[in-house]
Amino acid sequence: MTTAKLASLMARGTEFLGCETAILCGAMSWVSERHLVSAISNAGGFGVIACGAMTPELLDAEIAATKALTAKPFGVNLITMHPQLFDLIAVCARHDVSHVVLAGGLPPKGSIEAIKANGAKLICFAPALALAKKLVRSGVDALVVEGMEAGGHIGPVATSVLAQEILPEMAEQVPVFVAGGIGRGEAIAAYLEMGAAGVQLGTRFACASESIAHPAFKKAFFRASARDAIASVQIDPRLPVIPVRSLKNAGMENFTAKQREVANLLDQGAVDMMEAQLQIEHFWAGALRRAVIDGDVEGGSLMAGQSVGMVTKEEPVADIIAELMVQAATALERRAA
Repeated sequence: MTTAKLASLMARGTEFLGCETAILCGAMSWVSERHLVSAISNAGGFGVIACGAMTPELLDAEIAATKALTAKPFGVNLITMHPQLFDLIAVCARHDVSHVVLAGGLPPKGSIEAIKANGAKLICFAPALALAKKLVRSGVDALVVEGMEAGGHIGPVATSVLAQEILPEMAEQVPVFVAGGIGRGEAIAAYLEMGAAGVQLGTRFACASESIAHPAFKKAFFRASARDAIASVQIDPRLPVIPVRSLKNAGMENFTAKQREVANLLDQGAVDMMEAQLQIEHFWAGALRRAVIDGDVEGGSLMAGQSVGMVTKEEPVADIIAELMVQAATALERRAA
């Protein structure tokens, strides 16, 4: 009975994604690559490649390599400010990628049409109700509502508040997936009952056995508690830097110094705003690579959500998904009783 109830609540999400479990994996740069993405899709969830700063050639190779590891659907996450966005969209189209996720601000002119021209479904992030409505009007097929508890780039509002604000208004129009700080199935059940079509988790999957993250990176997650995952501070109001949530270390302090450096370049007129923001993006990409790939857990960036305290051991993706589903089904059963 319980699994039937859970399946019926997830039906809209699974139908939209084309998978068995309406759990998306958040696109984590350097972590959400072929191994983790294919493992999540093979386990019934929905893996998403993090394109990040990849060139079209690199993305082409990554999609092909992922296809070699899974026959199940998966998506590709593209950053709106990528200078070669339209070339990346063309790569996704060539590979018949079924779902494209656009992150990092409003989709630039023509990008929605370009993505949908090949029949791909488009998912966008909605950090506010007004933006959710605007995105749906412009043709977006589904939304991710991500709260500030998430790891990586974050908005200013908590997941529970966004869910209460956006689900009642938008859930009937398009599938809405809730993200940010979700670490257990009980929370998944609650958001499904509120009208969500499914959820997105990143932090819980970052240390899966199939994740290529360095053992030192994983160990830092196992040791951390929720309060260790802090948001970066913006030092110059003219430089609208999206805050990033990661584990407190020397790398976080380096970011403050980098912001000062870029703000000075702006003052001197040596860079424009777009270039300034790209420099900051590249800083994060490099710092994240040092932590994830090289294991530099002091100087690198340990992007993690506040659910990091619930990540206590390395385990296979299939076990993580199975555990979340049991917890969700049990919670629904308790409420029904």
